[in-house]
Amino acid sequence: MLKLIHLTYNLFQERTIIAHDENGRCVVVDPGFYGPSEKEDFFGTLAGHGLKPEAILLTHGHLDHIYGVQDLLKAFAGIPVYMNAADAVILDYDVEMSEKLGLTAPYVSFEYIPVREGQTIEAMGLKFEVIETPGHTPGSVCYLERSEKILFSGDTLFAGTIGRTDMLYGEYDDEIRSIMEKIILLDPDITIVPGHGPDSTIGHERTHNPFLEPFNEPEENLEDVEPVALHH
Repeated sequence: MLKLIHLTYNLFQERTIIAHDENGRCVVVDPGFYGPSEKEDFFGTLAGHGLKPEAILLTHGHLDHIYGVQDLLKAFAGIPVYMNAADAVILDYDVEMSEKLGLTAPYVSFEYIPVREGQTIEAMGLKFEVIETPGHTPGSVCYLERSEKILFSGDTLFAGTIGRTDMLYGEYDDEIRSIMEKIILLDPDITIVPGHGPDSTIGHERTHNPFLEPFNEPEENLEDVEPVALHH
């Protein structure tokens, strides 16, 4: 049975996920630990549970999700890093964003294996299916482990909201399309493990997330709706 360790790091309160089994094998989803104390906490957690990473799964390339990649690669040489190549532009943007925020820029020249829609990544004896969900970033992806009913949704879908699209390279229409056509139709009992905030389920977000209200009403029904209501 897959077990999850949730660690919250950096200025953006990003959730780094360590998914592991009972045999000491694990994958790390979006290692976002920043600075010496968070680095110590992360590697102390690995050591305390006797875990050895087999892969790094990146849901996207924003700086708060990749801060720890290079330290992980130094500690565990040869482990693969998976990311959608469409987010190469995001890695370049991370340096500029760091300067604007007065933060140390993450190392962005790490090697990664490009992932694509429908690809399956095998690690820990499990299969993580890649679902491309552009919107928050061009190369955003979710990783679905069907047998464990877990979806690592990154910054695509959260409990009660969706990923922001007002940053450079964000596209709101793509975000909604990705969620409505690929994510929200999954089995309702699948647990959503996002990159920020609490977990949820597909079923709960399908019925309670205000950003996922139907978008297919006839136009005449929308004529009298206040403009602010259309911003959901």
